Formats: sequence, C-alpha cells, structure tokens
Amino acid sequence: MNTHETILPDGWPPPKGYSNGILASKGRTLFLSGQVGWTTEEKFVSENLVPQFEQALKNIVAIVEKAGGKPSDICRMTCFCKDRDQYLSSRKQLGGIWKDIMGKHYPCMSMIFVVDLLDHPALIEIEATAIIPE
Repeated sequence: MNTHETILPDGWPPPKGYSNGILASKGRTLFLSGQVGWTTEEKFVSENLVPQFEQALKNIVAIVEKAGGKPSDICRMTCFCKDRDQYLSSRKQLGGIWKDIMGKHYPCMSMIFVVDLLDHPALIEIEATAIIPE
C-alpha cells in the first residue's frame, strides 16, 4: 500500500537522487532524530565518511522498521555533513550504499554542510520523517 505520491511540477526535469515533493495521503507520521554513524553500542567503527554514512542510514532504517515501516516509507531526509570534500569525492560509493539500503526510493532530501556535530568523531548525521501505513 503506497501512502505517498511524488510531486514533480510540469516542465521540471526529474531530480537526480532526491524528490522535490512527496504528498502523504494516510498513515502514521514517524519523526526520527538525527542518527550518526555509530553502532547500537554507540561506538564508531571508522572515522571515514563512507562507513559512517552506511551505519547512519542503517540506523534510520532500523527505527523505521521498528515502527512497522520500510525504507520506502521515508518521505523526508536531512543530512548534516562535516566534510564537503570527502562527501563530493565519495559520491559514487555513497550512491552504491544508498541503493543497497534504500533501493530506488528517493525521499525529499537536503544536504547541509556544518562546522561540527555533537558526537565526535561523527562526520554525518541524518534525520528523517516517514509516513507508516496504518
């Protein structure tokens, strides 16, 4: 059961790797706090962006699944990243991780580059909103 519809204004080119708008029709709204790339024991296994991104995304999906949803129920995602250069040089790897975890689902997304994150040595923090079917 699909609880949302992707919105693309007439004449706009399809965005690459995100959606411009998603219209939720029904369901329970799940708000997810920022997740960093640490394990369930709150330990970082790497100080590099790629493995931290993978773990942070897995953490997001674990919360959505615990609420009864699936990755495609995520409608909005905001990523806060400390290292723009590492992000840009890793985009191909990050895209592969995305496809492994999220498939071809692309929620509304923003990437914001920040000076620092609370949990050291975090390089990325991801927050999200999902609409879980009733």
